[in-house]
Amino acid sequence: MNSELTHWTGPLGLPRFDLIRDEDFAPAFDACLKLAGDAVEAIAANPEPPSFQNTVAALETAEDPLNRLCAIFFTLTGVDSNPAREELQRQIAPRLAAHGARVSMDPRLFDRVEAISQDMDELSPEDRRLTELTLRGLRRAGAGLTGAARDRMAALRERLAVLSTQFAQNVLTDERDFTMAVADDRLQGLPDWLVRSMRAAARERGLSGQIVTLNRSLIVPFLEYAGDRALREAAWRAWAARGDGSGAGGSATDNRPIAAEILQLRHERAQLLGYADFASYKLEPEMAGNAENVEALLMQVWAPAKARAEQDAARFTEMLHEDGVNGALEPWDWRYYAERRRKAEHDLDEAEVKPYLTLDAMIGAVFDTANRLFGLEMREFQAPLWSPDVRAWEVMRGGRRLAVFLGDFHARPSKRSGAWCSTLQSQHRLGAGQQPIVINVCNFTPPETAGAPSFLSWDDAHTLFHEFGHALHNILSDVTWPSIAGTSVARDFVELPSQLFEHWLEQPEVLDRHARHAETGAPLSADLRDRLIAAGNADQGFATVEYLESALVDLDFHRGAPPADPMARQAELLAGLGAPAAIPMRHATPHFAHVFSGDGYSSGYYSYMWSEVMDADAFEAFMEKGDAFDPETAAKLETWILSKGDSLPADELWLKFRERKPGVHALLKGRGLMAAQDN
Repeated sequence: MNSELTHWTGPLGLPRFDLIRDEDFAPAFDACLKLAGDAVEAIAANPEPPSFQNTVAALETAEDPLNRLCAIFFTLTGVDSNPAREELQRQIAPRLAAHGARVSMDPRLFDRVEAISQDMDELSPEDRRLTELTLRGLRRAGAGLTGAARDRMAALRERLAVLSTQFAQNVLTDERDFTMAVADDRLQGLPDWLVRSMRAAARERGLSGQIVTLNRSLIVPFLEYAGDRALREAAWRAWAARGDGSGAGGSATDNRPIAAEILQLRHERAQLLGYADFASYKLEPEMAGNAENVEALLMQVWAPAKARAEQDAARFTEMLHEDGVNGALEPWDWRYYAERRRKAEHDLDEAEVKPYLTLDAMIGAVFDTANRLFGLEMREFQAPLWSPDVRAWEVMRGGRRLAVFLGDFHARPSKRSGAWCSTLQSQHRLGAGQQPIVINVCNFTPPETAGAPSFLSWDDAHTLFHEFGHALHNILSDVTWPSIAGTSVARDFVELPSQLFEHWLEQPEVLDRHARHAETGAPLSADLRDRLIAAGNADQGFATVEYLESALVDLDFHRGAPPADPMARQAELLAGLGAPAAIPMRHATPHFAHVFSGDGYSSGYYSYMWSEVMDADAFEAFMEKGDAFDPETAAKLETWILSKGDSLPADELWLKFRERKPGVHALLKGRGLMAAQDN
C-alpha cells in the first residue's frame, strides 16, 4: 500500500498528492477496510467489562487509516474527477456502506455502549455527550435490529450508497459535457468581461470562439445579460435538464428513476427503525425536531416571498411586452429583466463593480475580517496539492498554529459544481492533539490568462465569505473528540456560522478597505458601494421563492408514503403552492444533489433558512453593540458557537450565546420582505 495515503508527509502534515496515483487506491481500500474491521472487532469482542475508555473512546480512533484514505479519495472525486476515479467510486461505495453497516449495527457494540450509558456520573460533560451521541447513532443505524430486519437494513444501506454515487456522477457528466457555442453576431447585451470569460472557457476545452458552460459563475450572468432570447432559452433548458435524461449525457444520466428508488428505500429504512416516515427519522435529532416545525417556518416566509415575487413578475412581464414579446414571462427571462431593473433602479452595472471584486482582494477581505474578529493570521505557503490552482495557508493566532486552510477557487471541467467546505482531518485533543486541515472549494470563473486577476460577481463574493464561515467552524474548534469537532453538528445548525459570516462582506468598512480597482488601486467609491449594498435585496422575491420551493419539495418527498413518480409529485406540490410559473425550483429533483447525492440534506434542505433565522439574529447582537467587530460579542460567538462543535446540543449553544430564542423578524428584515409581509 502507498503509505502516503494514510501517513501524510507533506508540508505541515498535508498529504503529498504528487506521490499518489489512481492505481494506489484499490489496494489501499482493501488494506484499510481490513484494518478498520479488525480494530472494531477487537473493541466489540473485548472480554473486559465495557468502559468509556475501552469502548466509546476506542471507537473514536479505530478507523483512522480508513478515514484518512477516504478524506483524500473523496476530496479528489469532488475536485478532480476522472473515469478511473469514478469507476472506483462506484466499486467502493457499497463496500464502505457494508463496512459501516457491520460496525454501526453490531449488537455487541450497542450493548457495551448502552451499559456505559447507565452509569456516567464519573464522566466529564463532553465524555457523557459523546457516549449519548454514540448510543443514539448505533440505535438509529439499526444496531437493535435482528434477523431479517437486520439483513434488510444492511442491504438498504449498500443499495443507497450505490444510487447516491450514480446520482452525483450523472449530474457531473451532464455539467461537464455541455457546451453551447455563441457566434460573434449573437453577443448582444453581453458585457466585455463576460465575453472574455466565455472565450477563456472555450480555450480551456480546446475550442475556438466563445461558449456557455453549466458552471454557475458563467451561466447565471449569461442569463442576466444575453439579449438574444433564444440563446437564453437554450442555455436555461440545458441548465434545467441536468440529470433528467435529456441533458448532455442523454438517457444514461437520467436520475429520475434513481430519485424514486432512493425515496422508497429511505422510507423503508425509517420504518424498519420504527419511524412513520423518513422525515420523522431524519428530523428527530435536529433543532427543528419534526416536519411540522419545519413547515411552519417555511410557510411563514413563503407568503411574503411569493407576494414580492408576484409584484416583480408583473413588472417584468410589462418589460417583456415593451420589448415586443407578447408571450408569458418564462424562467429564461427572469434574470434578464431583473438585471435590467436593478441597473435602472440602482444605477448599477456589473461591469462597473467587477474590477473592484478580484478574488485576491476578496480573499484579503475574508482574512482581514477573521483577523479583526478572532485574531487569526494567514500565512501562505507552497505544497504539492491536486492542482496548481489550489492555494495553502497556515492559520496562526498568538504565534501558535491552529490549522491549515486550502482554497480551490476556480471552475474546472473535472470539478463538480457548487461550493463546499470539507476537512482532510478534524481537530481533536487526543494525545498530542490534531490540528484541522480545512478545504474551501468554489467554482469561480478562471482568469482569462495565467497571472491575470480573477474577477468575482457580488454573489461570488458572498459565496467566498459563506464557505469561509464553515471553515472558521472547523478552524476554531476546540473539543476533545474528533467525531464532535467543527461542523459535526445538527444539520439545521451547521449553516449558522457560514451565513453569519456573509454579513461582514456588506459592512462599509470592509468594502472600503478591500474593494480596490484591479488596475488603478482606487477604492470603491462610497456612492458605488452604497448602491451595491442597496441592490442586494433587489431580487429577493425570486431568490427566496426558488429556495423555498426546493425546501418544501424535499420535505414533502420524505413525509408519509414516498411518491411513485417524484416529478409528478413535485409538479403537484408547486401547483398547490401557487408557485410563480417563471420561478422553478433552485434545485429540481433530477439534479438535487443536496438531497440525493447522499442523505446529508435529505429532509434537511430547510436548514439554510432555519440557520438564517439564527444568523440574522446573531448579527443583531453585534449591531446592538454598535460595532460589527465588537470584541466581546466575537469572543462570545467563538466560545459558544465556533469552538464547541457538538459538545452540547445546538439549542443550548444558541441560548448560551444569545440568551433568548431567535425570531423570524430579523430574517424578513434582512431579505427586504417586511413590506411584502405587511401587504
